[in-house]
Amino acid sequence: MFEEPVEPRAFGGRALNETTHEDLDVYGVAELEERIEALQAEIARTRAHLEKKRAGRDAANALFGRLD
Repeated sequence: MFEEPVEPRAFGGRALNETTHEDLDVYGVAELEERIEALQAEIARTRAHLEKKRAGRDAANALFGRLD
């Protein structure tokens, strides 16, 4: 029995869409600064995960040849 191929998720997801379309007028200066810090932390976390993925891909490419 063959499984259907898994389609990749749509970029961003619901949380990212809500974050990027949120009304910022309701926030004060301190809240906006906290928001920036949280978003920067999320960017750092995402970049670290990206590097792990790249390292895994590079290791697979080295072992099996280029896969992408």
